[in-house]
Amino acid sequence: MKLSVVIPCYNEEQNVAPLQQACIDAFADTVDSYELIFVNDGSRDKTGEKLKKIFEENKDTKIKMINFSRNFGKESAMFAGLEASSGEYTTIIDADMQQRPEVAVQMGKILDDHPEYDMVAAFQEKRKDGALLSKVKTSFYSVINKVSEVNLIEDASDFRTMRRNVVETIISLTE
Repeated sequence: MKLSVVIPCYNEEQNVAPLQQACIDAFADTVDSYELIFVNDGSRDKTGEKLKKIFEENKDTKIKMINFSRNFGKESAMFAGLEASSGEYTTIIDADMQQRPEVAVQMGKILDDHPEYDMVAAFQEKRKDGALLSKVKTSFYSVINKVSEVNLIEDASDFRTMRRNVVETIISLTE
């Protein structure tokens, strides 16, 4: 397996099918083998039903579905997805369609071309956040970067592709 794609989902009933199709389209001619791992993090809408339908309609493709009994948070969903992944590379992508699977292909190419890199992260130059949320985020990063030794990049996200050794290291840290 070349690529595992971990997709944490919380109340994403409108997005899971379009994201699945976007992945199929993006990976069709570029990725030899891949799996999509949808992690339903206790959604209160019909995300679970939509994922079940996707799973049942695509038995010939490599789709995994993990359903949490309640909302445990995005980090737990990502961790469960990493544990279920088997790819040489693993990408974490949000289900909200603000991150594009084509970028995951580009990140994989960077790892192919640079064996010295273990992970490639992407960030969005423009997000679809409201003015208030944008102001809060900017203030947060300003404060945290003044008090921290590590510089955090504003609008950086969990959208990244990592090698198997990084995945194995993360899942060994069960705390």
